[in-house]
Amino acid sequence: MPTGIHHVTGITRRVQANVDFYAGFLGLRLVKRTGGFEDAEQLHLFYGDALGSPGSLVTFLVWEDGAPGRVGHGQVAEIALAVPPESIGDWLTRAMTARLPVEGPLRERGETVLRLKDPDGVIVKLVGAGLPAAAPLPDPIAPTRLRGVTVLTEQPAVTRDFLTRFGYRPGAAEGAVQRMESDTDVVDIRDATGFFPGIPGTGILDHVAFRAPDADALRRMRLALKDTDATSVHDRKYFLSLYVREPAGTLLEYATDAPGFTVDEAAEHLGETLFVPPHDAARAEDLRVILPQFALPGEERSPMRDLHFIHRFHRPENPDGSTIVLLHGTGGNESDLMPLAHRIAPNATLLGVRGRSTEEGINRWFRRYDAVTYDQADIRAEAEAFAGFIDEAARAYALDAKALTYLGYSNGANLLGAVMQLHPGLIGRVVLLRAVQVLEQPPALDAQTLAGSRVLMLTGARDPFARMAPALEHALQGGGAALDARTIAAGHELQPDDLTAATDWLARD
Repeated sequence: MPTGIHHVTGITRRVQANVDFYAGFLGLRLVKRTGGFEDAEQLHLFYGDALGSPGSLVTFLVWEDGAPGRVGHGQVAEIALAVPPESIGDWLTRAMTARLPVEGPLRERGETVLRLKDPDGVIVKLVGAGLPAAAPLPDPIAPTRLRGVTVLTEQPAVTRDFLTRFGYRPGAAEGAVQRMESDTDVVDIRDATGFFPGIPGTGILDHVAFRAPDADALRRMRLALKDTDATSVHDRKYFLSLYVREPAGTLLEYATDAPGFTVDEAAEHLGETLFVPPHDAARAEDLRVILPQFALPGEERSPMRDLHFIHRFHRPENPDGSTIVLLHGTGGNESDLMPLAHRIAPNATLLGVRGRSTEEGINRWFRRYDAVTYDQADIRAEAEAFAGFIDEAARAYALDAKALTYLGYSNGANLLGAVMQLHPGLIGRVVLLRAVQVLEQPPALDAQTLAGSRVLMLTGARDPFARMAPALEHALQGGGAALDARTIAAGHELQPDDLTAATDWLARD
C-alpha cells in the first residue's frame, strides 16, 4: 500500500523565474499546466519525474506579482529533494555556475545536504539519498523524488500524532525536530513555539499532500476526519483528494495516485498543453488569454523588465504587430481586460498594466475621497508616472509609442482621460469605457492640442456616473480630438455592445 508524500504545493509570484528554476536549474519535467481547480484564473504548474509520479511532484500556484507571504508556524517551511549521493559535488558546481547562493555541503542525520532558495525564497534542500526514481529523468543527477518536508508547529506532539493517520511513524528526534517516517520519505516536525504564525502569499508552501491508495481509502479517511474541518472529496481530474488542517494549522491534502497525468496527454507530450478545468470549459478561450505565459528552457522567450508599473504581456500565436495597452477598473488587475481586448483584436499583442493606488485594499489608478471626489494631486502624479511608464516600456520592449492603442474601463478609463489632457500627444488612439471627467481644474486646451487623437467613448445610459461623462467629452472635443461619443443601453458594467462598438470602431482605422 503506498504511503508518503504525493506532492507539495507552493505559491510563486513570477512564473518565468519559477519555470527556469524547477524545470531549468533542477531539471524536473513540467508534466502539467492547467487553470486552478478552485480558481481557474490562477495558473497551476506541476513538476516531477518523467511521468509526474506521486512522490516526485512539486507544484506551484501562480500569483503573478502577488503579495508575498510570511513563513511561520502552521506551515510547510522546506522541501527536500533526493538526488544521487555521488552527485552532490556536481550540484554544488551547478549552483555556483548559475550564481545561486548555496549552503553546504552539510551533514544532516547521516545524509549530505545542500540548501538552496528558489526565486521566491522557498528553501529547497538537495539530499544525497539513494532513492530510485519511479520514472527517471534524462539528466543522471536530476532529483529522483521528494525526500521530505519540514513543518513548523507550535504543538509538535499534536502534529506528530495527526500525521500517524497518513502512515507516518515517529523516527529519531534531534533537538527541536521530531522526524516522522514513511516507507519512502520523511516529515520533519520543528517545534516553532514562540515563532510568529505564517501568512499566506507568494514565496510560501501552501500544503503537503500524502498518498491515498485509492478512492475507498480516501472516503474512509473522510469518515475518520468527520470531527475536523476536512473538506469533501474533490475530483482534481488527475487525482481525487480531500483537505484538512491538522490541529496546529498546517494544511494537508490526501490524494490518490490514479488516474495520473496521462489521462489527457500522452506521456511523450506531458506539460505541453494548457488545460482548463472541466467546470470552466465555457470560459476556456478567455482563460487562455488571462493566464500568464512563459517559456520552457530552450524555447524562444521575450524578456520582461522591472518598470514603474506592474505589467504583463499576452502575445498571440500570430501577432499582427499592433499593441493594445489595457487599464483595468477599480478592484481589477492587469489581466482583467485581456479577454475583451483579444476578442476585439485577436492578433494584437496585449499589454496589461496594474494601477498603483492600493490604499482601499484593492487596485486603483489614483486615490479618492468618495465615489465622485478624487485626490487631484494624486491624479496628476499618477498621470505623469504613467506617461513615464509608456516611455520606458517603449524603450524596453521596442514599441512604437505613437502607434499604441489604449483601452481603459472605469477608473482606468478615467486615468486615460486625465492623461490625454495633462500629457497631450501621448495617446493617439483610445477606447474609453464608462469614463468621466476626474480633473476639477482641467488644463485649457485649444482646438489643436489633441489634433490627431482618436477617441471612442462609450457611456452606459443607466450608469450612475453617466452625468459626469459630458464634461470629459467636452474637454476632449474642445481640444481637437476626433471624438466618437456614444451612449449604449448599459449600466456601469461592460456589455456585449461594448465589444461590438469597439471592434467596429478599431476596424475602421
